[in-house]
Amino acid sequence: MHLIIARSNTVRVSRVMVTSPGDSPNTDGIHITASTNVIVQDCKISTGDDCVSIVNASSRIKMKKIYCGPGHGISIGSLGRGNSTATVSAIVLDTAILKNTTNGLRIKTWQGGNGYVKGVRFENVEMHDVANPIIIDQFYCDSPSTCQNQTSAVHITEIMYRNITGTTKSKNAIKFACSDAVPCSHIVLNNVNLEGNDGKVEAYCNSAEGFGYGVVHPSADCLDSHDNKSLGHTKYLSETAMVGEDAKNAHDEL
Repeated sequence: MHLIIARSNTVRVSRVMVTSPGDSPNTDGIHITASTNVIVQDCKISTGDDCVSIVNASSRIKMKKIYCGPGHGISIGSLGRGNSTATVSAIVLDTAILKNTTNGLRIKTWQGGNGYVKGVRFENVEMHDVANPIIIDQFYCDSPSTCQNQTSAVHITEIMYRNITGTTKSKNAIKFACSDAVPCSHIVLNNVNLEGNDGKVEAYCNSAEGFGYGVVHPSADCLDSHDNKSLGHTKYLSETAMVGEDAKNAHDEL
């Protein structure tokens, strides 16, 4: 890892450039753990792992004007390894360019974990030739042996993707592979337009609840939607649009 922010409160990282080969392992650009009120802005990161990774016990994190590529994208996780409890909340990514990365906007958790990821907003992101542009993976397994199937999971809820555009090399431009026992909830997509380099793209959902509005391509009809045209969902949508407001307010405290 290049830069680690650990057990910290009220931190600003600005105008940092990180460079390492695209095939170099364990070279996260900026790694945030057990920290709150963190701003990362105007950074250019080229690496062989996550450009930015946010892990357990982190909250009120804002990333703005991030260039990422090559690398593994912007990641929350991994979380829940070894049946551990994880909490991540109030995360905002506002304005980013991702180019030739192996993932785009990723949340990854291990089976068997507990806790939550909630209040996350990814917005104003431009992607170029990105694999897995939008992905939630609750079956993450970075182990030489097969990971055991388990029923407990980190609960992922209140996740918004807004103004996400670009091109992908993956058939599944949107992938929500959520836990069967602890489904993802309150996922919202607004003005998402992802085109395939080699033709048609699709969305894949497993145990994921939410809805899309405005332009959403590929269509997110695979999301479980409980009458998203109702007044109740309209109210929820308004509230979800404010996801991560705490993280924005962190700017005033630095």
